Amino acid sequence: MADLSIAVRQVGDVAVLLPAGFINAHTVREFEEALEGLVEGGRYTILLNCKDLTYISSAGLGAIMGLIETVREHEGDILLSNLQDNVFAIFDTLGFTQLYRVFADEDQAMAAAAPERKG
Repeated sequence: MADLSIAVRQVGDVAVLLPAGFINAHTVREFEEALEGLVEGGRYTILLNCKDLTYISSAGLGAIMGLIETVREHEGDILLSNLQDNVFAIFDTLGFTQLYRVFADEDQAMAAAAPERKG
């Protein structure tokens, strides 16, 4: 049985990544490869919908941190939505809720990711 499965879909300009299960030392490489594949494919706005993510280790957080500079250099961002309480606690304890925008659900995150008019 796999500890982690990852689905990816494109919604407009946003790549939605849906990890399900556990991101830990044994599964982090699969998570990193999914994120890196999006960035290498020119997808710089990434929404991590964590509704089915039950645990993320510091290795998983490191995978996200490893790409944030690159996506922001390309005027993108990594957004987080649907965090379960225990996963939110991990992000919050390590300060990620100050570094990343966190949304209650995917619809709110998608609305925030919509290009804003500059003028």
